[in-house]
Amino acid sequence: MRLSRYSVLLLTAILTSPSLVVAAPRASDSSARGAAPAPRLYDAEIARRAAEVNADVIAWRRDLHQNPELSNRVFRTSKIVAEKLAAMGLEVRTGVAKTGVVALLRGVRPGPVVALRADMDALPVTEEVDLPFASKARGSYNGQEVGVMHACGHDAHTAMLLGAARVLAAMRPQLRGTVKFIFQPCEEGAPNGETGGASVMVEEGVLRDPEPGAIFGMHVTNTDFGTLSYRPEGELAASDRLRIVVRGVQTHGGRPWEGIDPIVVGSQIVLGLQTIVSRQSDITLAPVVLSIGSIHGGVRNNIIPDSLVMEGTLRTYDPAMRDSIVGRIHRTAEDIAASAGARARVEILDSNPVTWNDPALTARMAPSLARVVGPRAVRVVRPRTYSEDFAYYSRQIPGFYVFLGVNPPGTPEEGSAPNHSPRFFVDESALALGVRTWCTLALDYLTTASGSAPPAPGSSARR
Repeated sequence: MRLSRYSVLLLTAILTSPSLVVAAPRASDSSARGAAPAPRLYDAEIARRAAEVNADVIAWRRDLHQNPELSNRVFRTSKIVAEKLAAMGLEVRTGVAKTGVVALLRGVRPGPVVALRADMDALPVTEEVDLPFASKARGSYNGQEVGVMHACGHDAHTAMLLGAARVLAAMRPQLRGTVKFIFQPCEEGAPNGETGGASVMVEEGVLRDPEPGAIFGMHVTNTDFGTLSYRPEGELAASDRLRIVVRGVQTHGGRPWEGIDPIVVGSQIVLGLQTIVSRQSDITLAPVVLSIGSIHGGVRNNIIPDSLVMEGTLRTYDPAMRDSIVGRIHRTAEDIAASAGARARVEILDSNPVTWNDPALTARMAPSLARVVGPRAVRVVRPRTYSEDFAYYSRQIPGFYVFLGVNPPGTPEEGSAPNHSPRFFVDESALALGVRTWCTLALDYLTTASGSAPPAPGSSARR
């Protein structure tokens, strides 16, 4: 992909000016205002080293984008990640939660531990973006042949965290403490019948030996270029992946009265589920979304099948509301099916809790974001009904999760392709900002948690 002249000039300015204002806030967003926080000694060095590694970060991202892998199948990706981290001199552990990679960078002096996490898996989406490195990959997902694409930007996350690892490894003499890099598979959810993701990473000890005092995550999204957004406390919704199996009686399509049509029953269930949110839930209490995204039933036009399977997602912020809605889903599906002489079985396949930004950690680290992109490009946003298994880390230790805007400069969010779209697009000029953000968060945390300033760039440091 060729960058526009404007993008090249803007990238150069970003890399050399840690307080540059790159985007004005929209009227609907709350932004961090006021003067930019005073720079730290290492800000300029982070910017310089991020510029030096930027060409590699872009190349890594393009390679990963062209060779995406689905959940629990990131074999090539994890091998590349492990090899690059080892070449940087980090202590590398592989095979965590099947294909996860964890690496340690120990500073020259003891101190606190901080974790940085990126996800690596792609989605069953056929790419529609016209790029020279567009994905042509195909794969199998839950028994179906599908296109495979990094439609959620995990290729960018992986490349940016590799870039941050190289920058911080080069700054090891200035590190007081340890940085743990977590490259996680299966954030998008395990295929049917499998487990994976952050919950398994936690079970297998990713937050032990050593235990981080905090963890930071970042996600690219289709918002204004170069903005960093977050929300204190509940930022992303809890999610439940549900499956409803409707059992009828197979018969000829020309004689439907001799069977029980699960397709008609399933259609009634889909419509009935919509009233749970619109007529049965107090949406003034907290946001809630219930969507059916997949329906499969039948093999031929003139055969009424014996069963239908649908899958969907429930997004909630309030635990009591979630429990009430799950009960209503069971009741709605089962009773509608029974009214037609059919049967319905509801299963909750997996769940993520609310992604929680620790209030104290958030308040402490928000000024770090302003030093990277400028205070007017830092936004405090409304709750989002996305879901993230980063929540499993932040249930164990304080977490802070931010979003990086990667729309091309001048492209508004409205009308642009969102995450999970086959047309989702990442302006690679923003990747350097992601590298700088992770490095700044890590060094700021280690510095403030240890209670003293780090050595100045180029100074000697002893154990």
